[in-house]
Amino acid sequence: MRMRPTLSWTPTGELSPGTTDLEPVADALSGGGVLVLSGAGISTESGIPDYRGEGGSLSRHTPMTYQDFTADAQARRRYWARSHLGWRTFGSARPNAGHRAVASFERHGMLSGVITQNVDGLHQAAGSEEVVELHGSLDRVVCLSCGTLSPRRELARRLEEANEGFAPVAAAINPDGDADLTDEQVGDFRVVPCTVCGGILKPDVVFFGEAVPVERVEHCRSLVREATALLVLGSSLTVMSGLRFVRQAAQAGQPVLIINRDHTRGDRHAVTRVALPLGTALTTLAGRLGIPVDDASTTGSG
Repeated sequence: MRMRPTLSWTPTGELSPGTTDLEPVADALSGGGVLVLSGAGISTESGIPDYRGEGGSLSRHTPMTYQDFTADAQARRRYWARSHLGWRTFGSARPNAGHRAVASFERHGMLSGVITQNVDGLHQAAGSEEVVELHGSLDRVVCLSCGTLSPRRELARRLEEANEGFAPVAAAINPDGDADLTDEQVGDFRVVPCTVCGGILKPDVVFFGEAVPVERVEHCRSLVREATALLVLGSSLTVMSGLRFVRQAAQAGQPVLIINRDHTRGDRHAVTRVALPLGTALTTLAGRLGIPVDDASTTGSG
């Protein structure tokens, strides 16, 4: 299935206002078997901005599309210059209270797993184990010719060597790890090829306009089928790659619960939408359920 390059969504018709009542979510978690679907909003408290919330990156930044990346060498130069700079910040982000609470719910048998639309690895860094990275991860690189996977840290080292002294000041860092740079700041940044075949390297993430691997989608669908409820955390559900799982759950009669401060494209399918900051909501839930949440000092980096 192909990920639609949908960048915005406008609510239509009457939408119910969000609530601050966490009891329906607490009840679902206490029963166990809940599947989490997380989006960029869960990582904002780790210093990674989201796409569409207040001050979201889409107000100033259009994400790279798969078509542009594969067709245009200059687009790849711009992408890798900006992504290389962004990685220095993005790669050092640490899990926040929301990630740690989700990991704690899993350890205490309340979750069946996590599907994340994020590419930051922060759920795993917080201790979550049953995580499906729907859109891949920025900490891996894939060759488009031979398919070789390699660590992002190795590519970062090679790019540092090929672009000695490259240190422009970015206007901002975006949810995809891309830094805002002008063409003048990109300059003649050198892109390095695959060490195996000399092919084009791409982060192992799903760009806008690119297909999410079919087997990954089917695995997620099976997780939805087996779950007792679907809990959406910090996603506007604008992109079909996440919304389809909400629709699947609702059509099967499984409760859909959403914690997101703003309206989402899936609100009409949900039994409740809690309009609270995620860190606050999830740690409050943990307290009500008597579940301890690890301190920040005990979790790893992303």
